Amino acid sequence: MSHSHDEDPACAAAHGDVRPEETGRRTLVAVFASPVADHLLRFGVELGFRPILLEPDPDRGLGGLPAGSVTVVREVGGHLDGTADVVVTDHHRTEIGPILRDVLSGPARWIGIMGSPRHEGPHVRALTELGVPPEEIARVHRPIGLNIGSRTPAEIAVATLAGLIADRNGRPGGFAH
Repeated sequence: MSHSHDEDPACAAAHGDVRPEETGRRTLVAVFASPVADHLLRFGVELGFRPILLEPDPDRGLGGLPAGSVTVVREVGGHLDGTADVVVTDHHRTEIGPILRDVLSGPARWIGIMGSPRHEGPHVRALTELGVPPEEIARVHRPIGLNIGSRTPAEIAVATLAGLIADRNGRPGGFAH
């Protein structure tokens, strides 16, 4: 029996006949070299994202990513456009406020920061102290990712990317926690 998937785009995608560019190319910006960033960027490439690591500390390097596998930038600059999904992967870094302030002032499409929904994130205070208005601070999603009970860096990356794919495809995805 011969099967044809010429008429079913979902089937064509499952068979690998749809290239990432055809699904709406996005840029995935992982902020700070971390285990979660490593997984986000590795998996993100496979999911059609253009990967960028934003790591302001030159001593931190690439984390576990192989050289040449992603674009590494040290500041927000002109690297973010309207296709950028920005994920802050370490909520303990002192640079959170200035980096998020700069990201919020640009055209990034989606901005999120890892953290528990049970308490206010450190980004709120940092941004408030920098004079960022509350409506801009509210653009930063927290928690990030689908609520699948993620515990490991790889699981957090999968949950985050699943949510971004749902958003890219106009689906609700279950971001609610």
